[in-house]
Amino acid sequence: MHRNPFSDGELALRLGSVRAEMAARDVELAVFSAPESVFYLTGLDHWGYFAPHHLIVPATGEMVLVTRTMERVTVRNQVRNARFSGHSDSVSAQSHLAAELGALAAGRLGFEIASSGLSFGAGMELAESLGAGWVDISDLTPALRHVKSPEEQSLMRAAAKASDAGTMAAMAAIHDGAREADVAAECIAAMVRAGSNPPGFGPFIRPDHRIAEEHTTWGDGTFRKDGRVIIELAGCVSRYHAPMGRLIHLGAIRDEDAAMAQIAERAHEASLKGLRPGRRAREVYADWQAVVDAAGMPHYRRHHCGYLVGLGFPPSWTGGNGVTGLRHDSDLEIREGMAFHLLSWFTETGRGEFFVSNCVLLGPDGPELLTTAPTGPTVIR
Repeated sequence: MHRNPFSDGELALRLGSVRAEMAARDVELAVFSAPESVFYLTGLDHWGYFAPHHLIVPATGEMVLVTRTMERVTVRNQVRNARFSGHSDSVSAQSHLAAELGALAAGRLGFEIASSGLSFGAGMELAESLGAGWVDISDLTPALRHVKSPEEQSLMRAAAKASDAGTMAAMAAIHDGAREADVAAECIAAMVRAGSNPPGFGPFIRPDHRIAEEHTTWGDGTFRKDGRVIIELAGCVSRYHAPMGRLIHLGAIRDEDAAMAQIAERAHEASLKGLRPGRRAREVYADWQAVVDAAGMPHYRRHHCGYLVGLGFPPSWTGGNGVTGLRHDSDLEIREGMAFHLLSWFTETGRGEFFVSNCVLLGPDGPELLTTAPTGPTVIR
């Protein structure tokens, strides 16, 4: 999080795509407020996004980035394609934005309202000052970000190397009596040394009794023989994430967990092979569920068997405050260049537990596993 990772050509292509979509929606002036959108269009990569950033994109001409004046140096060093308009902390971001918009001769306005960068209070103030002539464009850049460019794919491959390094370091640090904090420290250090920037969240490293928790991480306990450890993490390079997950067994693996591992691997392979251009997300989930059903567990279902990943700012690696999943009811079209966190997650089944996940990029020759650490079952004696 210290430099703009994109070429001028990359940024120009993205701006062109955004403006084409604006024209299709009859929007003459767009205001983007999600950190992911601002970064996607300008390459501004820092932690200043805790405060509002508004990127004004006109149909033609210069973009304008509105945020706190104190970010002037960072913006000057990283942003090459937008004018900086700073405001003091005695002026609200929305009032300064309204002033900038008032100075621009524009027709129909588009606002990215469903984002962490635009609060309800700020939106109310803007609506009052600007009137009713605007539309919601919250879905505009997320849809454009689904397919990764060659530059983005390169960043994801680099992130995957850091993911593998962190996973392998965590596995090497796990032993009977190992402190959860020490395992996490080794994991994080390995990811950083392998080139990772701070990820959107995680790593999630949990002991046996908290395996089924979705988004909690290490605690103050120790790992013990005959227990299990879940590892789920993502290396991150220039805000691009490559998530993966493994389940580690200490001392021995229970027979039911070994049997569940075989089911999990078959289901993971089925969904991996199902990732083909032109198919729908629901069909990929059906491939995963068919293995589960054939194993005699038609009652066991997941909300998804994977989801789109890539660009993400805290507190997630999913690209915002939503998840575009491989769900049973999703019509999302699978396209070449998409990247997924593909999961085969089995907890609280009544027949054993196992978990494996990988970051997958759909390329011209089919799905490519970006994360390659051993899938297991991994038993640490």
